[in-house]
Amino acid sequence: MASGYGEPTIDEYLRKRLMPVEGAIPHLPGIEMYGNSIPAGPVGGDLFEYINFQQRYDIDARIQRALKLSKEFLVPLPPGAPLRNSVDDHVEWLKSRPDYRPGLEAEYRYARSSEQVRVAEDLNELYSTAGVLLVDAEGHGIISAKIASTVHDTFHALMLAELDRRGKTTPDMFEKLNLRLAQSVTARNALGRSEKEAAREIASMLYGEVRPSGQFRFVNFGHPPPLVFSAESGKFTNIDRSCMAQFLELGLQIPEDHPDRNRYFSLQLRQRRANSSGVAEITLISPGDILFLYTDGVYDGSDADERGKLEAIMRERCRLPAKEICKVLLDFAVTKDDRLRQTGDEDQIDDKTVFIIKRY
Repeated sequence: MASGYGEPTIDEYLRKRLMPVEGAIPHLPGIEMYGNSIPAGPVGGDLFEYINFQQRYDIDARIQRALKLSKEFLVPLPPGAPLRNSVDDHVEWLKSRPDYRPGLEAEYRYARSSEQVRVAEDLNELYSTAGVLLVDAEGHGIISAKIASTVHDTFHALMLAELDRRGKTTPDMFEKLNLRLAQSVTARNALGRSEKEAAREIASMLYGEVRPSGQFRFVNFGHPPPLVFSAESGKFTNIDRSCMAQFLELGLQIPEDHPDRNRYFSLQLRQRRANSSGVAEITLISPGDILFLYTDGVYDGSDADERGKLEAIMRERCRLPAKEICKVLLDFAVTKDDRLRQTGDEDQIDDKTVFIIKRY
């Protein structure tokens, strides 16, 4: 007897997978946030996700594990006992070398132990941290949704490794994500192409973390820059773009000092800047200030007239909750689609995502 349950189509599956889950919204003191997406078709290439560290990870258990390891790493391995951890393994290798000297084991054990103490301290910061991930794959449709899904899956796999090793996100994690999305010369990358193909599959990404102080630290790969609405002035704040580090879209630029740089296509090799980690920072100073994140289906970040219209909406609705502000901005973006249809430019209609972070 048929159950009446039908397998979802691939676009139904991807749309559900890429849509935000309201129950995952992080709650930080003094911070309100809300976002939403509207695909241009049955499924789109926009993705945004709340990174609720307290809900997604057992922070307390991770801290306890790090502290346990910090103590375990200090204890020498009894003679004949099996290896317990990576420190024991490395100490055995050290002892096999001709340049081994007494005291080297204790020094190494102390260094690795203190590393775990730092991991525990950094993990504790996650109790007052919330993250947001925005991805915009070029175009819209199933292929774009698959690209966005790949970025999402890679991000979370790397996040697990990052929290295990560092207890926090670092620029190194995003360098790995960028390389994963690069186009491999050997065509082993799922998003790659052969050397004869001309098409590129591109995705922009912005990932940021917000604290109760209103501090927002983020990395930006080809995404339109955030806008900050000042409640005091009733205007978008002019931010010095030179202070907002931004890279090309994911996979287009490989660091010049990366050992595998010759194994990937790259528009140009990115030079390391000694005084920059690639992380930008914005602070919402006053109550009522709003950080506005978006994809280019809402605003491409360059049109002055569009910016003025968005600013007017913010000025009129800035006292509303973040969820209501998000809805109004998405409604405004949808009205532009009507004009595109009237002029026969339906192909310019794109996926839309708005994310609002408001300090109160």
